[in-house]
Amino acid sequence: MNEQASTKLVQEAYQRVKTGDVQSALNLLAEDVLWELPDMPNVPFAGSWRGRQQVGTFFQRVAESQDIVEFNPEEFVAHGDKVVVLGRFTMRVKSTGRDSRSAWVHVWTITDGKVSHMREYVDSFAVSQAHTATAG
Repeated sequence: MNEQASTKLVQEAYQRVKTGDVQSALNLLAEDVLWELPDMPNVPFAGSWRGRQQVGTFFQRVAESQDIVEFNPEEFVAHGDKVVVLGRFTMRVKSTGRDSRSAWVHVWTITDGKVSHMREYVDSFAVSQAHTATAG
């Protein structure tokens, strides 16, 4: 797959998730996809997820725990089998009412026309703090 086609695949994944068509987005992933986020205390969707079914569970936990205020992929850079996406988000955590804001980087690996790996880099402290209930 060339870099332009890989970029379009990743853009399509974001678009499908944005419109709520997570099942269709999962079809863009390899069966044994590895989906990685940093370990973050109190964040129910943090850590590593393997395979389409687990990534589906990841999206379910995200939806159960927070509302999207803003999620913007801003820049796409492709090289070889990688697509690097830079963006920003604001999420409202349902259990605490707090907003988490962060710039983020997603590094996607494309193998045989499917997403085989996605790794997120984010302000893990800010996300964890927004998910942490205050003592009281």
